[in-house]
Amino acid sequence: MTLSFEILEKDIAGRIGKLSGQGKTVKTPTLLPVINPHLNLITPKEMQEMGVEAVITNAYIFSRSEEYRERALTDGLAKTLDFDGVIMTDSGSFQLSVYGEVEITNAQTIAFQQAIKSDIIVPLDIPTHPDSPREQVEQELSVTMDRIMEAKDIADHEHHTLAGPVQGGLFPDLREETGRRLSEAGFRFCPIGAVVPLMESYRYAELVKVVMAAKRGLSPAVCVHLFGAGHPSMFALAVAMGCDLFDSAAYALYAKDGRYMTTHGSYHLNELSYLPCPCPVCVGHTAKELNESPDRERLLAMHNLRVSLAEINRVRQAIRDGVLWELVDERCRSHPALLRGYRTLLGYNEELTALDRETKRRFFYRGDESCKRTEVVRYHQMVGRLTAGERTLISFSRHIKKKQTEGYDSVFYFKPPFGPFPAELTETFPIGQSEIPDFDEEMIKTGCIGIARLMETNPDSHFTIRCRPVWKDLITQILPTVEVQDEGS
Repeated sequence: MTLSFEILEKDIAGRIGKLSGQGKTVKTPTLLPVINPHLNLITPKEMQEMGVEAVITNAYIFSRSEEYRERALTDGLAKTLDFDGVIMTDSGSFQLSVYGEVEITNAQTIAFQQAIKSDIIVPLDIPTHPDSPREQVEQELSVTMDRIMEAKDIADHEHHTLAGPVQGGLFPDLREETGRRLSEAGFRFCPIGAVVPLMESYRYAELVKVVMAAKRGLSPAVCVHLFGAGHPSMFALAVAMGCDLFDSAAYALYAKDGRYMTTHGSYHLNELSYLPCPCPVCVGHTAKELNESPDRERLLAMHNLRVSLAEINRVRQAIRDGVLWELVDERCRSHPALLRGYRTLLGYNEELTALDRETKRRFFYRGDESCKRTEVVRYHQMVGRLTAGERTLISFSRHIKKKQTEGYDSVFYFKPPFGPFPAELTETFPIGQSEIPDFDEEMIKTGCIGIARLMETNPDSHFTIRCRPVWKDLITQILPTVEVQDEGS
């Protein structure tokens, strides 16, 4: 079964999409909970009742299991797990990253994954640790690519989707080139691998660089899976980069450790006096009752998974409303490392602008980071297409009298962080749908980029800016050739 991927709506690089094939459909972005048949805190059937449309399990565990191997080979994964959604299988690469070796070859794991009727199968790629030196990364990447191409030759493409993992360590050029090679080879489902160590050590800035490099090489038609991304606090950031699927056992691992997930971080259950969640587990228990329950691990896993699934829906709605940047900003302020990742992502604003939608529901200014958003970059690109008269006034105030505009051939108003705009654009996005607080220095500086762009494309115009006296020195410093007057002039 080759799953088709249809993109329905976009915001930044995030997509609402649909994976479908042979009667199975998965809405993206989505989370694939990890299923270990030996350690089922929540059954796949229960997950499906909670809205889960796809899961991931480990083919290597099944292949080594006396209890489940023959059942899976005889009945297939869907019947063995009692789950009729999409099932993805990892090849054993996780065990390879933990133990350094596995007792299975690439050809064997591909054959086994096909035999147990996995929907999405993964070659035995080498998950190179992010801190490995370039020589090692290149050597292991070469082996991974050979295994991917071997799998492509032997896999049954009619009944299974073959994933093409993107490796390359922390080297952007290797990640980008790998993505390009996989796209050219026809892969349409590509996980970005070996990033769990980055997330475990809160190295989100480096994660952003890795993902953006891979995305630069991958075709826009590729469905992108981010291996091991399971905490809801980072879903919005990952989706904004263009990741469509995530998988993780975090919901269960955190529960085993007594950790309670929220969208802004996690708490040890014994630290909580109140449960800030309306899910059935939290409504039905006090923090003390949940902590002392003999079924604590299972109940906590149920809560953690529900929080994760709810955040996926929140991200989908943000894409549909065109407010994903606002959600990314809100989530990433929950931890300094996430904020560092957010700021790193904004450094790719020109690339993201080419992918982002042109009109949105709103633009909320939330501080300096907002000045680098794609909406601002696009406006600065657009403002150069506006025509200014021989004598042009740019007013920081919308409340100017007609006699104050006499002698000017054109009048623009100013709304930071975008810059100058004619009255005709007052109700259009982003001018009419943006909310900003009182002017601050950073938004003025960014708005002046828009003025400079207008001046650049209208070199024969003489520009005059009217503003409050408090901004005159700053504007003169940024735009030394412009005449600056007080607003009352």
